[in-house]
Amino acid sequence: MANFGFVKVAAAVPLVKVADVDYNAEQIIAQIRQAYKAGVRVVSFAELCLTGYTCGDLFLKPQLLETAQGALLRILSKTRTLDIIFIVGAPVREASALLNAAVVCYKGQILGVVPKTYLPDYKEYYEKRWFTPALAWKGGAVTLCGQTVPAGTELLFQTGGFKFGVEICEDLWSVIAPSSYAALQGAEVIFNLSASNALTGKHAYVQNLVAQQSARCLCGYVYTSCGMGESTTDVVYGGNALIYENGKLLASSQRFSMQPQLVISEIDVERLRNERAQNTTFRSDSSLETQVPYGVVESTQPISAVTKLMRPVEAHPFVPSGEKLEENCQEIFNIQTTGLATRLQASHVKTAIIGISGGLDSTLALLVCAKTFDRLGWPRKNIIGVTMPGFGTTQHTYKNACTLMKQLNITVREISIKKACEQHFKDIDHNPRVHDVTYENVQARERTQILMDVANQTNGLVVGTGDLSELALGWATYNGDHMSMYGVNSGVPKTLVKSLVAWVGIHESDASTRQVLTAILNTPISPELLPAKNGKITQKTEETVGPYELHDFFLYNFLRYGFGPAKILFLAKQAFGSRYTTAVLKKWLRVFFQRFFAQQFKRSCLPDGPKVGSVNLSPRGDWRMPSDASAAAWLRELE
Repeated sequence: MANFGFVKVAAAVPLVKVADVDYNAEQIIAQIRQAYKAGVRVVSFAELCLTGYTCGDLFLKPQLLETAQGALLRILSKTRTLDIIFIVGAPVREASALLNAAVVCYKGQILGVVPKTYLPDYKEYYEKRWFTPALAWKGGAVTLCGQTVPAGTELLFQTGGFKFGVEICEDLWSVIAPSSYAALQGAEVIFNLSASNALTGKHAYVQNLVAQQSARCLCGYVYTSCGMGESTTDVVYGGNALIYENGKLLASSQRFSMQPQLVISEIDVERLRNERAQNTTFRSDSSLETQVPYGVVESTQPISAVTKLMRPVEAHPFVPSGEKLEENCQEIFNIQTTGLATRLQASHVKTAIIGISGGLDSTLALLVCAKTFDRLGWPRKNIIGVTMPGFGTTQHTYKNACTLMKQLNITVREISIKKACEQHFKDIDHNPRVHDVTYENVQARERTQILMDVANQTNGLVVGTGDLSELALGWATYNGDHMSMYGVNSGVPKTLVKSLVAWVGIHESDASTRQVLTAILNTPISPELLPAKNGKITQKTEETVGPYELHDFFLYNFLRYGFGPAKILFLAKQAFGSRYTTAVLKKWLRVFFQRFFAQQFKRSCLPDGPKVGSVNLSPRGDWRMPSDASAAAWLRELE
């Protein structure tokens, strides 16, 4: 039974009637059943939803408290057969203390009670008038619905596949939220039962608060606040429900709805565990040393299989969508140009040398060079673009290369590699009619030699053009295009290269330059090392190694999150839908792992280059791997 580390959770916002406990209980039961039918493993309700948060001094009346306990007993009875954990907000009396509590329940049993730590007692809040703060209550256990159960803030709950903690509303707003300690103690998901009235601007603040806490704690965070039906004597409640994972919003409610809402998504617990395993700051937090180990309440809930996800899976994880695309493209371009400017100044060179093929990668590298020289106040004529026609160069790419260099007003040099390669074929006794890897790599290495020698001639620095996707697949000639003096694209995957070139065309270019950039974007990706036929490209990279959008997807999920082939395949099916069959996905995933492991030796001696995102392959930075490592275990899992 596979769930690939996903657990389905929900935030429920029922309609309530203040102090009408029986009505509220029926609403809660209905939503528990709805969540169960949807396959939810844990559903959380709002703060004090059983009675209504705005009961005021009615909380001091035994009638309300007794009725609430009876209603909770009825909820337990009517959900006894449902394989779902639910967390409901209720007032809980223990001796002389009245607790604003979260009651965690499963199959007719109360697993535990978590009281609110921080009670707001300012402005429109008067909670200390009725409730005892958890810090003032000694805790230990409570008797509720005829069951004596563990109670306190230092409780975690172990269930089918993950461990979770609970906090209540104001706890999240405190200087150090209880969930921070719970996360350090092993809680992978935090459920927050909240009230939190609606105010102008407050929603965005709450979103930021939840996002930051889920990111800081490397956890899933399920936030549920009161909605329709609470008293509007002085304030209004909007029914805000949010599900976050490590800073990213997965699902949210429609606020101010007049209908009950159930917000559902899956949290990737495996991803969170992998994040925590590699984050040494999280693992070594000194505050854990002063903490008493939390109690862990075990449940019998089994792990549930996951066959389809409700949460979105991004097909192009390196490429931000919507409004973030422009912002991120600007940021990446600034990183690339700043890195190159620093290296140029530190190297005391006068020129930048770059090979221009008319393809995507050299185009982006040239655009970065031009912007860098502008920022430094250096003349663009000190950028020497070298076009080096070979046996596979088409008129189309040659024209694009020349036009782009002229549009950017750089120095243009044309040096054919044909005669030099033909001489080299003779020198090594290679038949030029045999179009094998030797035939191809002779050309790539000849081009690199030319660039290096021109750099020596002009006191220059060779700017590399290869991108992150090519480095992952080893799609570069060792000591050929694999080598440069500074690789400005080394942290940029192919799918992002396209977006950056398009962005420059729209935002940083005049009409003529935009036209040639569009032509380059529409050209098939090719090293052009095999002879053209009828003037057209015969060697299309993606026909050989597979679609770059797939390899970038595989790379991101393998390196960024540490997922194995089975989970990556599962996610790819979710992301790409019917665009690729399972057989095709497996074929290229197999190629990815075979090439990634076999080509590490090329990555072990990469030139310097700027990291621009969360995934990078520099042997001095993000990725250290022996060149002799075997892919056997990964390939076995894929099969």
